[in-house]
Amino acid sequence: MAGLVVSGTQVSYIGQDCREIPEHLGRDCGHFAKRLDLSFNLLRSLEGLSAFGSLEELILDNNLLGDDLVLPGLPRLHTLTLNKNQITDLEYLLDHLAEVTPALEYLSLLGNVACPNELVSLEKDEEDYKRYRCFVLHKLPNLKFLDAQKVTTQEREEALVRGAFMKVVKPKASSDSVAVSPKSRYTPLPSASRELTSHRGVLGKCRYVYYGKNSEGNRFIRDDQL
Repeated sequence: MAGLVVSGTQVSYIGQDCREIPEHLGRDCGHFAKRLDLSFNLLRSLEGLSAFGSLEELILDNNLLGDDLVLPGLPRLHTLTLNKNQITDLEYLLDHLAEVTPALEYLSLLGNVACPNELVSLEKDEEDYKRYRCFVLHKLPNLKFLDAQKVTTQEREEALVRGAFMKVVKPKASSDSVAVSPKSRYTPLPSASRELTSHRGVLGKCRYVYYGKNSEGNRFIRDDQL
């Protein structure tokens, strides 16, 4: 199958412009795949993912997934990256993940409106992002890493006390909203990091593990690297 790369239990189907998960991908690889990389496609639906019941890692960066995203029950999934999709409703997503991915420990949502920082809007600042982290950890208390940053003890404690009050409200669409020029506001981010296509070093230092030449892959520090 063109575009398919299999290495042991790792399956990559990257940059194929597919709008849905190919049926033959689940049929041929679903029974053994533990890591699945579907980044740089045009996915709007995850129908067909139920064939991959043993997944431990799922990479869905750079797709078109929105607030209607539905994952099947994936009891072994510990790593999920959804960077640069079209997710705006954070609470719905977190409630869904809490239900279907009980083992989740590594989550990344960079480049989505639901992840409020200057990567997606110059109207957001560091405090917005801190509140977002607090709310995510309130909903998913077992996370070890969020958006490439390790979860700290202080963040866990704050989430227990204040997390329920840090709800990130879904933004309302406005047809007459005026775009803010990057030159009209000061931002501490380097110029290369103001675009949605660049996340390098913005939210903390980490060592990256990449699979596939085009994939953003898994941006988390592994247990054996700690």
